[in-house]
Amino acid sequence: MPQLSYAKYGKDNVRLYKVDKNEKTGVHTVIEQTVCTLLEGDIETSYTKADNGPVVATDTQKQTIYILAKQNPIDPPERFAAILGDHFVKKYPHIHAAHVKIIQHRWTRMTIDGKPHPHSFYRDGEEIRVIESVTRENKGVEIRSKIEKLLVLKSTGSAFYGFHRDEFTRLPETWDRILSTEVEAGWKWKTFNNLDELAAVDFNGAYEKARAITMKTFAEDDSASVQATMYKMCELILAAVPLVEEVDYALPNKHYFEIDLSWYKGLKNTGKDATVFAPQSDPNGLIFCTVSRNPKAKL
Repeated sequence: MPQLSYAKYGKDNVRLYKVDKNEKTGVHTVIEQTVCTLLEGDIETSYTKADNGPVVATDTQKQTIYILAKQNPIDPPERFAAILGDHFVKKYPHIHAAHVKIIQHRWTRMTIDGKPHPHSFYRDGEEIRVIESVTRENKGVEIRSKIEKLLVLKSTGSAFYGFHRDEFTRLPETWDRILSTEVEAGWKWKTFNNLDELAAVDFNGAYEKARAITMKTFAEDDSASVQATMYKMCELILAAVPLVEEVDYALPNKHYFEIDLSWYKGLKNTGKDATVFAPQSDPNGLIFCTVSRNPKAKL
C-alpha cells in the first residue's frame, strides 16, 4: 500500500523590487530579489484525497511576499527570509515548516563626475547573494547565506605538483599556472530561536567580510592547490564571524591551456614564455569542502 513520504509546495521565481526613498536627501536605495517559498505541514490529503482544504494557494504565498515586503525592510535578505517563514508558520496552524530561498541581484550605484548618483545604478556582474532559510514550528530558524557566480582569475601565484601519479596520469606538474574559478561559498549560521535574535545580527557585514576574505585570500595566497586555498578561506570566515557554525566552498576550475606555437618559425609560447592561452569550457575540475567549528574547542 503506497503512502506519501514527504511533500512541500509553494511559489517559485517571485520577482521582487523595492526602492527606499530618502525624502530629505533625494537618495534612493534599490534592492531586487527572486523569492521562493515552500510549505510543509498537514497537507497530505491534498495529495491523497484530492482535498484542497489545507492548501495555502501559491498565489496567496506570492501576495504575502509583496505585502510583507511593503511592511518590512527586505535588506538584509536573511532577516526578510526569516520574517516570511515566521509568518507562514504562525499564520496557518496546519503549516509546520516554511522554506524560503532569496536570490538578491546586484545593483551598484553609478558614480557620475566623481560623485555617487542618487538614483542611478548598474549591474556590475552576474554575482548573486543567496539566502536559504527553514523556519520550523517551535524550533526556530536555520539560515544559510551564500555567494554564487563570483568569477575570479589570477594570472600567476598558483601551482599544482606532488600529486599522486600512476599509469593513468598524464597531467604534468606545474609551479606556475593561471587560476580561475566561479566561487560558490556558503556559511551556515547558528539556529536562531526567534526574530528578535536575528535583529541584532549584522548579516550584511558578515556577507562583506566573507566576500572580502574570499577575494583577498584568492589573490594573495601562494596557492599549492585549490583545496589548500579554499580551506584557508573557510578558516578565516569562521574566525571573522563567530555566529557562523560552518563554511563551505564549491570551486570549479576554469582552465586556460598553453598553446604550443613552436611549429611556426620556432615561436616560443610554453612554460615561462607562455603569454597566449586557450580558455577551456569543459571538462573541468570541481572541488568541494566544508569546514566546521571543532566542538571540543568549546570545552
